[in-house]
Amino acid sequence: MRDTPRPPSVSDQAAKGKPPSRVYMIDDDRRILTALSRLLSSAGYLVEPFTDAETFLANHDPQAPGCAVVDLSLPGKDGFEVQSALESCGRPVVFLSGHGDIPASVRAMKAGALDFLVKPVDADVLLAAVEQGTALDQARRRSRDQRKQLAERFARLTARERQVLDHVVAGRLNKQIAGDLGTVEKTIKVHRGRMMHKLEVRTVADLVRLVGQFQAGRG
Repeated sequence: MRDTPRPPSVSDQAAKGKPPSRVYMIDDDRRILTALSRLLSSAGYLVEPFTDAETFLANHDPQAPGCAVVDLSLPGKDGFEVQSALESCGRPVVFLSGHGDIPASVRAMKAGALDFLVKPVDADVLLAAVEQGTALDQARRRSRDQRKQLAERFARLTARERQVLDHVVAGRLNKQIAGDLGTVEKTIKVHRGRMMHKLEVRTVADLVRLVGQFQAGRG
């Protein structure tokens, strides 16, 4: 068995003030569910086991960091339906299947699954997939937080400050902006200063980069 990097333990993450990464295990085979839950728990993850999709979806917390390990063939809603339900919150999904079903694996990966593993799954392979899943979830959450923070900054601007912003980003000088907006240069300087302060930037270059990030996030 090759060495697998140990993820931060629950206690490690708690000490840093971070919520522990969860692994939602959904499998109707209780023996597999118990065995894999113990494996992931011993690796430092907070495991929440479920034997059916309905119970999982009723208890799933989209705000909690982590990934889901889902059996493809479940009673009631199947693995694909679970994957579809998790799409809105961006939860990474690792599929488990008792068969090497190529069409199913292709469908799962096209729909955004992180991995498609065949039972009996190798411990190292599962741990590597879960580590990748929790890392991806963290990256997505950071990106969402950054977009939210940017949106909050831009929401502080008044209508006039937004007009000044557009002109500054376009490379216009204060005097030119004043002429375009029908006011005086002194007033434009005030609006420009307030706009830069609210967006928490000091230079035009920083402003242009921030606007680019904001527009990219909205796209």
